[in-house]
Formats: sequence, structure tokens, C-alpha cells
Amino acid sequence: MSIGDKIKKEITEIERRTDISDEQKVSHITHIACATCAGVAIQPIPFADIFVLTPIQAYFASRIAAIHGVPVSESGAIDWIKETMGIVGLGIIAQQIAIGIWKVVSFGLGGLLTIPLVYGLTYAIMKVANAYFSAKARNQKLGDEQITAIWSSAFKEGKKKGLDEEQNIRTRKGG
Repeated sequence: MSIGDKIKKEITEIERRTDISDEQKVSHITHIACATCAGVAIQPIPFADIFVLTPIQAYFASRIAAIHGVPVSESGAIDWIKETMGIVGLGIIAQQIAIGIWKVVSFGLGGLLTIPLVYGLTYAIMKVANAYFSAKARNQKLGDEQITAIWSSAFKEGKKKGLDEEQNIRTRKGG
């Protein structure tokens, strides 16, 4: 299998797979999104994350929409993320500022420490995307309170998963 075929199977055309359930597809996409964003966040440039991470998160949210059969372009997914940010409040902005400040005070050396935060943030976005697009596929709409509750729970769960990933990286690096 070529790299292109693997990318199609695992990401760009995952909604067409019949060998795994939609739940498994969403779980797979969520993990890839979180790992990708956490990997990007390790870069030492303060305050660049939001400009890089949001399009990546939007792309993976659009893949979740496709799994649910809801047509959404990447630009539509960016709009959806902005809408979600408005619902969950300034928490995301505060987290992005915290990441930027951490990179400044650690002189770019604290990149690994951003993994739990970015993994958790991306995990929450993907969980909300899954709930949102699943509801939309059923012609339902989530209320702001539901989105906030999903976000809050998923962010905590995602940060824990991110801590586990950080620990795995440290173990592999021998430190």
C-alpha cells in the first residue's frame, strides 16, 4: 500500500471504510488530530499555535462531519470552530495565551509540556464536533449548555490522555 493510499484509508477518505464502525472512525480521526496538533505545538514559536492549530483542527472536524454524512468544507469547519469558541467562552483564548507565555518564559524549551494542554484542547474540539455533526445528521441541534458540558468533560479527559502521551514520549526519549 502506497503512502497516498494509506492516507486516504486512514484520513482523507475514512468515511468510506466499511471495515470499522463510525465510532471507531471518529476515535481514529480524533487521535490523529490530537497527536498532530500536539506535535505541531512543540515548535518553539510563541503565539503561533492558534494560527496553525485552528486550520488543522478544522480539517479533522470536517472529516468527522464526513463520517456523519454532513457535508462541511474546511472553511465551514473553521466557522464552526469559531462558533464553538464563542459558546465555550474565553477558555480557549486563555489557553492559547498560556501556551504562548510558557514558550516565552521557557525560551522554547518547554515544548513537551504543551502536549497535555494542546492534546486536551484538540480532543475537546473533536468530541464537540462529533456530538454536533452527529446531531446535525439527525436534524437535531445541540444547545449551548450541551456543548459546554461536552467540552468541559472532554477537555479534562483529553488533558489526561495528553499527559499519558507526554509520558510515553519522555519514556521513549529516556528522560
